[in-house]
Amino acid sequence: MLKKLFIILVAAAVVLAFTLKSKLNTKSNLAFAQAQIGKGLEIFNDTLAFPRTTKQDGSMKGVPSRDWTSGFYSGNLWYLYDYTKDKKWENAARKWTAGLEKEKHNTHTHDLGFMLYNSFGNGYRLTQDPRYKEILIEGARSLSTRFSPITGCIKSWDHGKWQFPVIIDNMMNLEFLFWATKVTGDSSFYKIAVTHANTTLKNHFRADYSSYHVVDYDTLTGKVLARVTAQGYADESAWARGQAWGLYGYTATYRETKDKKYLDQAVKIADYFLSHKNLPKDMVPYWDFNAPNIPNEERDASAAAIAASGMLELSQYVPNGKKYLQAAEKILTSLGTAAYRAELGTNANFILKHSVGHKPAKSEIDVPLIYADYYFIEGMMRYEKLASKK
Repeated sequence: MLKKLFIILVAAAVVLAFTLKSKLNTKSNLAFAQAQIGKGLEIFNDTLAFPRTTKQDGSMKGVPSRDWTSGFYSGNLWYLYDYTKDKKWENAARKWTAGLEKEKHNTHTHDLGFMLYNSFGNGYRLTQDPRYKEILIEGARSLSTRFSPITGCIKSWDHGKWQFPVIIDNMMNLEFLFWATKVTGDSSFYKIAVTHANTTLKNHFRADYSSYHVVDYDTLTGKVLARVTAQGYADESAWARGQAWGLYGYTATYRETKDKKYLDQAVKIADYFLSHKNLPKDMVPYWDFNAPNIPNEERDASAAAIAASGMLELSQYVPNGKKYLQAAEKILTSLGTAAYRAELGTNANFILKHSVGHKPAKSEIDVPLIYADYYFIEGMMRYEKLASKK
């Protein structure tokens, strides 16, 4: 009798922990992604104008390959090919990926992970196309030129008032360098990534594990000159997307290194995000956790999608992973509602509404953003894979 009761209790616990399929309809959301992006493909004819957001008139705004967001659209297409195995998505992905090739020589940006790894990287993962591999390796070499052994970081921007600015977003490009070491055997990429992660760990975070947006370094001494913001509300505020970049970036860095200090950091960033008093009930954050007019501030669906996808991976590495899995589930469920997911054929054929790019510059406020869609699709796919294991 006791044994039978024990079995019932265990079964109930499993059901409670993984009521995945009943709470979040990934199939519906991914079917919608296919339909919405498919409609966009019928309209977007210039494969050198990569979808980023909307113009003031509501039409799609395309950007050149040098834009930091250029790789996300083809990344979405590769994800849909990954999900469906339908050749039409591979053909579309190849078409939209081709125009990014010249960025393999771009040494003036740190965003080559976004631009090349999300596009050619996903393409290589799915097709093993040797040409894609060559392009990626060259791109990793270009990214590596921005590393300074004096600062211990990869330089983010060549513009602005700073000497050697490093933004928290830069954590997202390390995965590209880890990949490069794995396929070439050249450990220099790995060493650069780890050094950058360590320096960022030391200098980018406050005592509560929120992060600064920009840290500026002295190019001669490596000393920190300033900790400020560019896209957040204030220097000491917690810009929501920055917290999501850090969470995702340190989770991926742990995956590639198995160094527990990166896992601990990811957990602390996630806990800051989830426990913040200004996180709304639907768990889609305001664009900055410390924005002055909360609750009358814009939400940032992009920050929510990035954080959710990162938490899904994080949930697999820690004993209390259920906490992060359930949080990601709730975020993705919210993003899949009519409050954030567009109606078919609207929103310039982007999936999600209500993201914020750069409010201090009065740029991209409460609009669709291509990277919100990318991490929404990725999150749905990650969640579905986890559900299938249970």
